[in-house]
Amino acid sequence: MIIANYIAYILTIIGALNWGLVGIFNFNLVSWICGAYRNGWAIAIYVLIMLAAIWLIISPIISKGMLNLGCQYKKEHDEKKEQ
Repeated sequence: MIIANYIAYILTIIGALNWGLVGIFNFNLVSWICGAYRNGWAIAIYVLIMLAAIWLIISPIISKGMLNLGCQYKKEHDEKKEQ
């Protein structure tokens, strides 16, 4: 689940940067990389970014209010060692 969270963060950041470029410079990075606005690769990238955003919304609900990135486990593990 930690790997899925990291992948979702990276894809969501890519999507946010793409929207920022579209808003500021009217430049669509995904379209530029894929060669067209509506080809199979561009649609796949947009769908993956959408699924990543949905995952970041659902993941804290599944994990009881926390988005697990692995840092919490190390902190809890170190606290148990000290006791």
